[in-house]
Amino acid sequence: MFDYFAVLICVIFGLALTHVLRGLAKLIQMRHEVRPYWVHIIWTFNVVIFVLAIWWGMFYWRGLRDWSAEWFYFMATYAILQFMWASMLYPPEFPAGLNCEEYFLKNRYWFFGIQTAVLLMDIPETLVKGAAHLRAVPKEYPFLISSLLVISVVAMFSRSRRVQGVLGVAWLLITLGYTFFIPVMSRIVGGE
Repeated sequence: MFDYFAVLICVIFGLALTHVLRGLAKLIQMRHEVRPYWVHIIWTFNVVIFVLAIWWGMFYWRGLRDWSAEWFYFMATYAILQFMWASMLYPPEFPAGLNCEEYFLKNRYWFFGIQTAVLLMDIPETLVKGAAHLRAVPKEYPFLISSLLVISVVAMFSRSRRVQGVLGVAWLLITLGYTFFIPVMSRIVGGE
């Protein structure tokens, strides 16, 4: 069953990454015709890193032998929401004169709302993985998920450019720390 599931997830995550990376490439190509916004670019990197990390984490599901239709639909919805989240960052077409700051701030309710839904779905996905003994839940996970949820909710309601910048950078640092630094430190401290 995992192989069947993995194909679907790969397609959906691939579409999410394609949309975001295409948007970033288009932004670079049209840099003289559009107004980039550094916070928007930070969130582009945040989405790419998060989707890749979740895609990597999906591999642990290969150990699940009994798949229910409910769990399959839950996981598919989780992936679809990540695609929807990624698609909120860039318009399908770039009109000349696009102001990325205005676009980002006008879209923030949808972007951060869907982001919040993705994070809330991550909680049962992670806990079930742990309960099924597919992967231990890292002890830092509660800090990660609560920090990212606070960032999402505050960013959804803030129009402040300074707040948006701080939250985007904070998300990036927290996610990179959790993804790369914590596993290395655990191996060093744990003596693995």
